[in-house]
Amino acid sequence: MNLLRSKLARYTRPAEVKKQGIYPYFREISSDQDTVVKMNGKDVLMFGSNSYLGLTNHPKLKEASKKAIDKYGSGCAGSRFLNGSLDIHTELEEKLAAYVGKDEALVFSTGYQVNLGVISSVVGRQDYILLDSTNHACIIDGARLAFARTLKYRHNDMESLEKTLQRVPSEVVKLIVTDGVFSMEGDICKLPEMVELAKKYNANIMVDDAHSLGILGPGGRGTAAHFGLTDDVDLIMGTFSKSLASIGGFIAADSDTINYLKHHARSLIFSASIAPANAASVIAALDLIQEEPERIDRLWDITNYTMAGLKAIGLETGPTETPIIPIYVRSDEKVFKMTAMLQEAGVFVNPVISPAVASEDSLIRFSLMATHTRAQVDEALDKIAKVAKMLEVPKVAVEV
Repeated sequence: MNLLRSKLARYTRPAEVKKQGIYPYFREISSDQDTVVKMNGKDVLMFGSNSYLGLTNHPKLKEASKKAIDKYGSGCAGSRFLNGSLDIHTELEEKLAAYVGKDEALVFSTGYQVNLGVISSVVGRQDYILLDSTNHACIIDGARLAFARTLKYRHNDMESLEKTLQRVPSEVVKLIVTDGVFSMEGDICKLPEMVELAKKYNANIMVDDAHSLGILGPGGRGTAAHFGLTDDVDLIMGTFSKSLASIGGFIAADSDTINYLKHHARSLIFSASIAPANAASVIAALDLIQEEPERIDRLWDITNYTMAGLKAIGLETGPTETPIIPIYVRSDEKVFKMTAMLQEAGVFVNPVISPAVASEDSLIRFSLMATHTRAQVDEALDKIAKVAKMLEVPKVAVEV
């Protein structure tokens, strides 16, 4: 008997859900990632994308990518550490550092790889990592790879964080790692209180701005800029796959930290560098964000409009403060059914169940782009209201 294959064959949950016709993953899209996408030959409203500024099909980004391919080819065939560093990577790093307000930046092949490489390398065996209980999976995995001890505190609970800091020896390195905007709940970390605690207990702070760049702060510069605390945050991480409409990631910090990471972050040293086309499109995106600040204004306008609509329907959206809007369903089966019914009705949303969230907090993740129109939102909310009523999704009291 092949023990490994026997073990893997016992995982039958996806097949069971497929038989019910409500399997919600790996759905094929045959168009660009716009507010309307093509699925099975039909137009579907896209409310499941992380392209918050709607730049994935912008002509300037596509043209920059094409020119980079013509100049550099399709890939680098090596890691940044060896033969895979191009002048366009350096240009991008300089622009990123200036954008978020740090000395230097370092580009990785994905945002996930950033957190794996940075968190696992900057702390050692005697050190401690302190994590918010709902941090993204790549933060958790980065901590797992580190030799340091990991402690968790309750989600966005600064009293819990302080109690956790009090458990740590005063003479060791203490790295607090948090999402800037939490990717499922849509709320913002309590960075001002966190900075106060970091100073009190001689700790350092790393903020994952994957879902913050292009959304929060002046010019979309992220969580630290939003609170005016850029100098108090030691490491700022970001991805290119959300507002920056490409693929890859970066870490920004002081020069000594970046120098250390260049020679110790294994996911940088042993991974191929991002393709020239990706680097070029991110440079174009950074330029465009600063040339067209009204995109961020439009994003917040459509976010506020949508929140008012969901509030009128009475669906529970929790503490979200951003274009990431959770609609709490609190049943895995109903989440799957709601996702399938909405897609059939022409609305794409994302199902979120355990382990992405606690099992009792399963939800529909509804996310917005600056390019969404109010008419598109109205159509989606009307269909969501009808499906939620059919499935008896719990409601909250509507204020009058």
